[in-house]
Amino acid sequence: MQQDNQTLETTIRVIKLINGDDVVCRFAKEQLPEKSPLLRLEKPLQIKYISQLTPKGLRDYIALIKWAAYTHDTIVSIPKDKILTITNATDEMAKSYMQVSSKYEIIDEQKSDKIEKLTKEDNDKYNEIWDSFRDSKKILH
Repeated sequence: MQQDNQTLETTIRVIKLINGDDVVCRFAKEQLPEKSPLLRLEKPLQIKYISQLTPKGLRDYIALIKWAAYTHDTIVSIPKDKILTITNATDEMAKSYMQVSSKYEIIDEQKSDKIEKLTKEDNDKYNEIWDSFRDSKKILH
């Protein structure tokens, strides 16, 4: 099992782009010539950091979303000069990537599902929570 984890960790990469995006992906097996200014990524997913309000306070978690949306392409080329760093993914990130990327082709289809609107009562409740959160931050500063 340790060998499998090491294999995942070395094949799944996290790329930090100059615009601040973090992208998790594999490098495509077939790359362009070495002198090419482009790098080919397989099934790139953007790492989104999301705050969630829980009874114990704010909690951050990550979500993996399709980075090149509205295309069926699984290989995306990016300019090498837009990359700040490339690192190996942790075991946890590699496992998450493998799980989400296995459904890569249907991610856009899920986006097209209808989004339910909040009821007025729920919307008022969320606004009240966020207002009290903002007020508490003002008091701390």
